[in-house]
Amino acid sequence: MSKVTIIIPNYNGIDFLKDCIESLRYQIYKNFEVLIVDNGSKDKSVEYLKCLESYENNLNIKVIYLDENLGFAGGVNVGLAASDSEFIILLNNDTEVFPDYVEMLVNAIEKSDKIFAVNPLMINAHNKELVDDAGDGYSLLGWGYQIGVGERVKDFTKKRTVFSACAGASIYRKSILDEIGYFDEMHFAYLEDMDLSFRARLRGYIIGFEPKAKVYHLGSATSGSKYNSFKVRLAARNNIYLIYKNMTNFQIAFNFFPLFVGTMIKMGFFLKKGFIKDYITGLIEGFRNLKECDRVDFTEIKKSNILALEGEIIFGTFEYVYRFIKRHSG
Repeated sequence: MSKVTIIIPNYNGIDFLKDCIESLRYQIYKNFEVLIVDNGSKDKSVEYLKCLESYENNLNIKVIYLDENLGFAGGVNVGLAASDSEFIILLNNDTEVFPDYVEMLVNAIEKSDKIFAVNPLMINAHNKELVDDAGDGYSLLGWGYQIGVGERVKDFTKKRTVFSACAGASIYRKSILDEIGYFDEMHFAYLEDMDLSFRARLRGYIIGFEPKAKVYHLGSATSGSKYNSFKVRLAARNNIYLIYKNMTNFQIAFNFFPLFVGTMIKMGFFLKKGFIKDYITGLIEGFRNLKECDRVDFTEIKKSNILALEGEIIFGTFEYVYRFIKRHSG
């Protein structure tokens, strides 16, 4: 049994998948297997993967072929259920990893049994001097954000804890995943990693950032663009799920005003971008489906954990504003 399983969800990713897999050949750390979950691709991914299974010698590669697209959450969950490794790395198909990437992530997560996940330094593949993601934060405005996005790579050299791990390249402890549950398939895609991290954090687990583990990331390769109707609608819907599932009623009431302000700002933003209908449709869908959400049982959660996370969300608001100003001021 391999100590690490690298799960790569793939949907019509033939243009990126080859480079991603090629980069895994040169890992210093060798005790891992690669599990590719194809989400019912319609391009030439299936043909490529079947050929890879037949002739691959250097990597331990397995492929699961799904008949339909179950989304990121559903596809990854199939892979998680099929894995019995101690650690899981979730890797987007539009990434290329550095040779010591797996080694650095394993070293980081092994430092404590309380560490649920570790986020690597994700670097913008289009401009390799800039950060794509150094862990994710969450703010009182109801906005999740990529820490460090658009900032200089050379400024991110220190380890830290973060609110959430980006599921595009992070490592997870499988035993904790088995404990808290896998990705919420109601999300389909977008913010499912924030929801997962939120649940882990409520139970007192830690999420770290390891700057020595590095990966290039193209970004929005599967969805096709930073903003589109599908992405805007699902992100709006899933944020409603995220808040309802992981905040107590008191927290929702306490945070109502900044959450409302954040929603109004997003409405104005997407009105200018031409996606206001999609954004509102997503919000309506989110509220309509709340009864189907598997909400956290807060009787099992320590109040100190809830208060600590509320403090992090407040801090995250100031961090978001600071980084936004820093990024836009050059």
